[in-house]
Amino acid sequence: MLRDKSLIPLSHQHQRALALCVRIDRASPIGDDDLAVWRKEIAQLFRDEIGIHFAAEEQVVFPAANEFAELIPLVDELCLDHGWLREHFALITSDRTSASDVSAIAERLAAHIRKEERQLFQRMQELMNPGDLATLGLKLDEALKDSTHACVLPTKATRLRASK
Repeated sequence: MLRDKSLIPLSHQHQRALALCVRIDRASPIGDDDLAVWRKEIAQLFRDEIGIHFAAEEQVVFPAANEFAELIPLVDELCLDHGWLREHFALITSDRTSASDVSAIAERLAAHIRKEERQLFQRMQELMNPGDLATLGLKLDEALKDSTHACVLPTKATRLRASK
């Protein structure tokens, strides 16, 4: 099923976050010399887009999904994911963050995004009427207005490399 236009802004942000996850996966194991550069890029993406994205989902999407009893357990799981990811993104700039921590964040973020896209968004489109989806889209536009909507340009250390 095609993504409803009301959810497309979130799906575009998901694509950018997944691209980061792929780059981290392909760069792993990240060398000590490159770790600071990765931390900086991840922190910037969280500040400029992911943090705002999480808030929009929590304020707009999750309450709409919770109107459907079958989606409540899924929304609860996604909220737990947000908590774990926020906690780990907050630690990312710390010198105590290792390359394996960066990989763990990328793995958890990718799984979270896939769960939202394949389960939550798909089911919401099936359950919600077009008018409610349109209203949801207007609320999301407002909630996402402060995000940068721009990709972080990878550095030499963080660019996409051929898979191993």
